[in-house]
Amino acid sequence: MIKIAPSILSADFAELGRDIRRIATADYVHFDVMDGRFVPNISIGLPVLKSIRPVTELPIDVHLMIEEPSLYAQRFCDAGADLVTMHVEADTEENLHKAIAAIHAKGKKAGVVLKPATPAEAALPYLEEVDILLVMTVEPGFGGQKFMADMMPKVTTLRKWIDARNPACELEVDGGVDPETAKVCVAAGANVLVAGSSVYKAENIPERIAQLRG
Repeated sequence: MIKIAPSILSADFAELGRDIRRIATADYVHFDVMDGRFVPNISIGLPVLKSIRPVTELPIDVHLMIEEPSLYAQRFCDAGADLVTMHVEADTEENLHKAIAAIHAKGKKAGVVLKPATPAEAALPYLEEVDILLVMTVEPGFGGQKFMADMMPKVTTLRKWIDARNPACELEVDGGVDPETAKVCVAAGANVLVAGSSVYKAENIPERIAQLRG
């Protein structure tokens, strides 16, 4: 089954509770955390996560676009995350392995993220211990960017490795996903689609989520 994770980065922050309730037919709430260092933008963090946790029963998928995510992963679990993904480019391999174990010890799911320039091979050290792999199909840091179709061979490669070594692992894509590019992502092997602008700019949000799911 294809899962949809609307990114609240595209929501109206003045009406965040309302906008999270509007995506109730989705599968995850995608929560982007940016520190202004790893990516050239600053977004939301722990206090906002705590405040939205009571608003939704959906799992919250926290994407840490921050330096040294291993230092904060457990705190995001405590604040209400159900799933925490960390960039392989943002920390050491040793620290990421420890953070994945710590997230699991909290009873939560853990994953790693690859930026567009990062090869699929960078996920291999973590492949058998993560619950999800996330492939960026835009440069991380800002919403509304154009989908990078040249990331699809990476998605297909990761799907083959997942099927062979960790079939329970989900494969997520993030960036420029709309009803057309969603089909491309699914054909390449993704089963979780992050969509921000496409969902929140739609006239009928439940209808758009259904379109993306296919």
